[in-house]
Amino acid sequence: MLKQYQALSIVAPNGGRIAQGLKTLEIRSWQPEYLPLKNLVIVENQSFLLADGEEEIGRAVALVDIESVHLWTEDEVNAACASSWAVGYFAWVISNVRPFSQPIETIAKRKLYRLELKL
Repeated sequence: MLKQYQALSIVAPNGGRIAQGLKTLEIRSWQPEYLPLKNLVIVENQSFLLADGEEEIGRAVALVDIESVHLWTEDEVNAACASSWAVGYFAWVISNVRPFSQPIETIAKRKLYRLELKL
């Protein structure tokens, strides 16, 4: 049975790092409208999607929860698997990571979007 999920696309290799529990913060320039985000599908894709409406094929790799968001601090670069820090970004705290046994090919889009998956 297909079920609706919210999804967030993340450029490779960071989707896999989230699925492996290595990346515990996702850094964004924006915050979600509400928290917590439960059962958020992480979709790993190859390119940064910069323009509204841009999409590409990606791979759903895990279900996660986002319990809280805070201003990203300089001491959180490693938790975000980032190469550098910049002021004014938000750190989404990733928890309850449930990696999929096999990645599922699906669409990757900008911001938060809806997906129908059979999990």
